Amino acid sequence: MGNVRPEKVKKIARELVKRYPDKFTTNFEENKKILSSLASIPSIRLRNSIAGYITRLISLSQPYLAKASASEK
Repeated sequence: MGNVRPEKVKKIARELVKRYPDKFTTNFEENKKILSSLASIPSIRLRNSIAGYITRLISLSQPYLAKASASEK
């Protein structure tokens, strides 16, 4: 079973990925550091939850990006 995240976490994560699509990676630790520099998140737990969801969003989008770039060649 997976994690159930509040809508607030999902909304913030989607907005940040939309604004800065090339800054985030599939590495959770890197995403935490990037998130700390981009936004002021009041709690560490909330920051980690957002960073985890961003990592998941980026991981899920990569297979589609790889297929798109392969079909362009």
